[in-house]
Amino acid sequence: MEHFGDLDPATEEQLRLNNFEGKFDVKEFVGSISERLITQSKASSGPFDPKPFIRTFEAVVDKLISVRKDVQAKTEQMEKSVRVAEREYSKKMADLNRGFEAVGSSFSTMESKMNEVGRTAVRIGEQLESIHVERQRAQAAHDLINYYNQFSRGDTSHLDALKKEGREGRSQVAVILRRLTTVAREVDFPGADKTRENIDKYCEKFEKDMIYLFDRCYRKGDPKLMHHCAQTLLDFNGGASCVQVYVNQHDFFMNKVRDTADHSDDLLWNTVSKPDESPPKTESGLTELFGEIRATVAQESQIVQAVFPNPPFVMQVFLQRVFAQSIQQYVEQLLTKGSSLCDLAYLRILQLVHDQTSNLVEDLKAHELPSITTSKSSLEISEFRRVFSGALTVSGTSTTSVVSAMLENAMAELFVPYIEGQKYLDRESKSLGELYAGLLAHFTRYHMRMQKVKSSMFDRMVDRLGAAAANTTTSGSSSTSAQAAALIMRYGGISSERIQEKSLEDTVREEDGLLSIDVAEKMLKWHAEAVGRCVELTSQTDVPKNTFILLRVLAEAIGAAYLETAIESAIARLEVADPKLEPSLQPLEVLRSADLICHLWQQYTNMALFPLAASSVTIRREMTIFNNQTVSRTEGAVNTLIQRITDAIITWLSLQLSKQKRNDFKPRNDDLSFARVNTEPCVACCEMLEKVRDAAIQSISGKNREAFLTEIGVSFHSLLLDHLRRYPVSATGGLMLAKDLKSYQDTVASFNIPALHERFEFIRQLGNVFLVRPEILKSYITENYLGRIDSALLKPYLAQRSDWGQFETRFNENVDVEDVATDITSRGLKDRFKMAKLGTMVKDLEGLKLGDGISMGIPSGFTGSFSIGGRGLNNNSA
Repeated sequence: MEHFGDLDPATEEQLRLNNFEGKFDVKEFVGSISERLITQSKASSGPFDPKPFIRTFEAVVDKLISVRKDVQAKTEQMEKSVRVAEREYSKKMADLNRGFEAVGSSFSTMESKMNEVGRTAVRIGEQLESIHVERQRAQAAHDLINYYNQFSRGDTSHLDALKKEGREGRSQVAVILRRLTTVAREVDFPGADKTRENIDKYCEKFEKDMIYLFDRCYRKGDPKLMHHCAQTLLDFNGGASCVQVYVNQHDFFMNKVRDTADHSDDLLWNTVSKPDESPPKTESGLTELFGEIRATVAQESQIVQAVFPNPPFVMQVFLQRVFAQSIQQYVEQLLTKGSSLCDLAYLRILQLVHDQTSNLVEDLKAHELPSITTSKSSLEISEFRRVFSGALTVSGTSTTSVVSAMLENAMAELFVPYIEGQKYLDRESKSLGELYAGLLAHFTRYHMRMQKVKSSMFDRMVDRLGAAAANTTTSGSSSTSAQAAALIMRYGGISSERIQEKSLEDTVREEDGLLSIDVAEKMLKWHAEAVGRCVELTSQTDVPKNTFILLRVLAEAIGAAYLETAIESAIARLEVADPKLEPSLQPLEVLRSADLICHLWQQYTNMALFPLAASSVTIRREMTIFNNQTVSRTEGAVNTLIQRITDAIITWLSLQLSKQKRNDFKPRNDDLSFARVNTEPCVACCEMLEKVRDAAIQSISGKNREAFLTEIGVSFHSLLLDHLRRYPVSATGGLMLAKDLKSYQDTVASFNIPALHERFEFIRQLGNVFLVRPEILKSYITENYLGRIDSALLKPYLAQRSDWGQFETRFNENVDVEDVATDITSRGLKDRFKMAKLGTMVKDLEGLKLGDGISMGIPSGFTGSFSIGGRGLNNNSA
């Protein structure tokens, strides 16, 4: 402690207790104590002296120990105080808990007593209410009997006096008369009939007086008194007569009577029957009528709420009158005029009216009126009914959606006469049939003209359409597709008996018989409009079935009457063509158009029609099967056409090769013979093959083109193999033959068909056997493609060499020796292919080598390989 005096004031200040409260840093504390000592040590010139540091820190430590003792003493004292306070707090809380428990017990006792009192009060109230009801019943029965007795004596003075007391009196008279009417029907004793007659007469007079008063107030425009009359008549007999007077005398029905529709919308009526024009969206007279209805209903809803105690019932009667009188009459006039134009105009007007009426109904739903509240009179009536059963039920009580439900029902009833059953769909199908028949009239007449050239051309199409159309006469009802077929036959001038010659005499143009993408797009556009109408006008459950029916109509028109007709006509032209003339490749253009149209048709079917049938798995499956069958039928016709084209081309090529002169390949040694590049048959065949190639590239696409050109190449290859066996070839003539074969090979190579390259390379190598020297001929035929062929099959070609007789014996001997030394496997292969024709062997060899499934056979193998449309159509460009 003696060191405390050695501390400077700054250090003593830092050792105060309050400096250790809060955030304390030991390093900072030690640094602040050592700061002065370090300064003094640096100022001293001698060596470092630690004694001042030691003395200072010893003093600081002693001071800190003293401070710690003081803090510990204070802490112990404060802990004692806290323990004393905790004991006092616990004691006080225990006292408070006992007090709260006592209060809670008191409240529970009080609550039980109050509940007991309440139950007693409820029992007393129920007894009082029962007594009150009994008293009311007794009083009501007394008054009613009294009034009944007065009517039996013919005395109505009391009721007359009560009626003159004003609104309250008239209301009481209405209730009394209603009750008397009920009682009079139940009473059966002498004199009751007379009394009942008196009551009925007085009731009739009272109702007429109230209606007269209501009508007078209506004309004066007094809504308050009108409300009183309406309420009184509601209490009397439901108020139906009052509502009828109000509706019948409304200005909308009195001043806006439309005897005839104003069809002054010239633009609409000039375009509504034109299928290429867009369907109309509005009609001026209808728009004006619906505008008046919207304005009238908006104003009327406010008046009805102010006048009538049952506004939903009144608004329901008013709107029913609007639909039954104003809307229905005008709609009938519009549809009558549309029907007088054509079926398309009728259907478009029907859709227009349906759309506009739907919008009107949605707008009118916004004026839904709230239900009536039970009035005092209603309470009295309900109470009285408990005494006298069979009392009149109060009219006008409704739910909050009564007007909306009535509007939906009124709209449904408005269109039922036009869309019920098959009526609408039959008309839609008939309209499509008429449109398609008119569009295809010139097309059909053109192809009927072709029938004169080839009488059997139209047989299949006419027979199918005739059989379908016959359904309209052999059965009581006809299908929509049958109607469409009948219309196409009638408008196209087709008759199953072939007696309508007048239409065939009409002037037709060549372009009338061509397939057109624009025509197909029109047919699909018209069909899409019909489908859209069908979806809007028919119920959702009938949409799949109706879509299927319309799909049949489209398939009958675009498939049978359009595509197949053009294909059949092209086949007929090929069948009657002169085989000696160069065949026309124009039918390939029919293939191109049919390919595009069918693809467009199938895209439309997949994207627009199939999704509409998604809700019915059965109908969707039937639609798919029908669509596949239709496309398969069209594919079959296309395959027949392309087979006819292939046959015609191969026949003409064969004819050209047959024109080869006997000595073309044994020319004289003159300049004229060697000046020719190719022989005339070669030039003609190459030109034809180039035309076929160009036409195929322009008209056929993807795998279809490859199959077609492969068939042409394979067939021509077979012709050349047979051709080379018929003409002798000299040494110099071999050069001419080699030129011809090279031209054939180059022309076919331009087809870009890998399978044909090997075939015509084999032909070229086969032609070289006429160029090689006899001594190396044996080794030449054992190399390359010729080495795969049995030498015996090559002898008919070798025999055409002009020098074959000079070395035939030596050649045969060498071949026999070589055959003996041949490997067993090789001999087995040759034995396998010792056939009569070299072409068959080449086909089998290439089949083994390629292994890609490409048919290398004769033209008959082509049938059925051509595909069109969205069902497996090859649209890839080569």
